Amino acid sequence: MKAELITVGTEILLGNTVNTNSAYLSRKCAELGLNVYYQQVVGDNKERLESTIKYALERSDILFLTGGLGPTDDDITKETLAKVLGKKLLLDENLKEKIRIHMEKATKNGSNRRITKNSYKQAEIIEGATVFENKNGIAPGLWVEDKDKIIILLPGPPMELISMFEDDVFPSLRKLQKEIIYSQTVKLCGIGESQVSEEIKDLFESLTNPTIATYAKTGQVSLRITCIGTSEKECKKKIKPIVRELKKRFEKKIYAIDNNKTLEEAVIDMLRDQKLTLSVAESCTGGALVSRLVKIPGVSEVLNAGYVTYSNKSKRRTLGVKKSTLKTMGAVSEKCAKEMAKGALVEASSDVSVAITGYAGPSNDDNIAAVGTVFIACYYNNKTVVKEYHFSGSREKIIDSATVFALSLLRDCIILENI
Repeated sequence: MKAELITVGTEILLGNTVNTNSAYLSRKCAELGLNVYYQQVVGDNKERLESTIKYALERSDILFLTGGLGPTDDDITKETLAKVLGKKLLLDENLKEKIRIHMEKATKNGSNRRITKNSYKQAEIIEGATVFENKNGIAPGLWVEDKDKIIILLPGPPMELISMFEDDVFPSLRKLQKEIIYSQTVKLCGIGESQVSEEIKDLFESLTNPTIATYAKTGQVSLRITCIGTSEKECKKKIKPIVRELKKRFEKKIYAIDNNKTLEEAVIDMLRDQKLTLSVAESCTGGALVSRLVKIPGVSEVLNAGYVTYSNKSKRRTLGVKKSTLKTMGAVSEKCAKEMAKGALVEASSDVSVAITGYAGPSNDDNIAAVGTVFIACYYNNKTVVKEYHFSGSREKIIDSATVFALSLLRDCIILENI
């Protein structure tokens, strides 16, 4: 079946809001075996939206309309679709009562807040539609069938859309599909995409179902194995031997076979499993590494401390970096990174530490090394491993690269020490 995504909202066309909903829905459609051939964004204009819907109905089997379900005059999705289908809008009394209760609670949060008549616009539904409850907001979703077409209306806020899709829409669509698409991701770090592609060239050429594809992002490569089958169980059975083969080929470079697990989660799990504590010292990344770590629940079990030592004075006072090192070698040097890592470990009484120092740009301080030069050190079991990297791109990109490669180096040092 062919699916089409139509996002409604002038704020997206203006660039004020990033359209994450289409990316999410595309992934989910792929899981369901739906082919998404078109994605469109339309502003809050009835004529343009009407023509877009009509054209989409001619070429697609399932339409997803997101946004434009709120209480204001520029929320026009339901009205426009009803006009295209020749259907009426009907007031749902149950929805109206739920909105009233919700708004009464909201008025208690501010003396100037009051219930307005246009709030009940969200209780209007297209005749014959199935209503999906909004558990995180007010505007309900709708499932509308017209002849051989299905039109699904979803609220614009991502939290509301995702919850509604997972709970109601996905199960309903799954029942319609004879075949599904199931994917398993194998995630690697410390190896480049070109090398990965070369080492699995034979799999690329020989596999038809499942298939395998590579996806790269900063310092990491994901291998997505995709299978078409009648059930998830059937797909998993076909994918299993391929995952086993990838484990043989890449061994310790694989940090996760969980689609949702991040590199930082994998590192924290490894530290927790081995009962190791960590301390981090950062200069050019300014706390970006610790920021990634502390977003993971349970990190307090392993993270002892994070030090942002941006100035030379703070490197000396907090981490014990030698004055002579800073004077002769500079803050962006192998020796400074090594002393930062050791100082962070001693200061926080940790089992392992990692340190980052470099030039994130857009310029450097002393012209000794180019922008993007970064030294990362890991101290573990009385040994220090220091690596020099040369990243490119914007300041933000260099900082992101440094944090990812620091996680990868930390992981490598612990794994190799315990092999």
